[in-house]
Amino acid sequence: MSDIEYVVLLDDDGREIGTAPKSSVHGIDTELHLAFSCHVYNDRGQILVTRRALSKAAWPGVWTNSFCGHPAPSEPLPDAVHRRAGHEVGLTVRDVTLALPHFRYRAVDASGIVENEICPVYVAYTDEEPRLNPDEVAEARWVDAADLDASIRSTPWAFSPWLVLQAQQLDLVAPHARRRAS
Repeated sequence: MSDIEYVVLLDDDGREIGTAPKSSVHGIDTELHLAFSCHVYNDRGQILVTRRALSKAAWPGVWTNSFCGHPAPSEPLPDAVHRRAGHEVGLTVRDVTLALPHFRYRAVDASGIVENEICPVYVAYTDEEPRLNPDEVAEARWVDAADLDASIRSTPWAFSPWLVLQAQQLDLVAPHARRRAS
């Protein structure tokens, strides 16, 4: 069994056109590929934010959403969300819901590394406390969703560009409020 992780390459219309090693698609000429982001809430209505490990090639040490990842070829996105929740933050998540199915972004970090992804965004819930994988996450905090939203608006430079863009399109406070009402 190979330890090489593969990502799904996409054309401009979001159709699968092949695969490539993950290590080859995060550089200065990054091909469009499939990824996902997930925002995890606890029963107190707090959202989990994480600070990327300092060893990460792109945006090291930057605060971001709960976790992100890439589905393996032929892996359903919800399965990838569950897999990465366990791998990055040691969580079992439930009620995984697609919140932004067509989220897409391209961003360049200070070192010139490009992220170029079609990146559906999910919301999920947990009763657990995170157990961080230090290769992925330097630290994590449960924060009030309204406070996170205010922080992103006032200091967007302190967060990953994908989180900033997602927050503009996703009401970070609403998922938990809707859930408590049901």
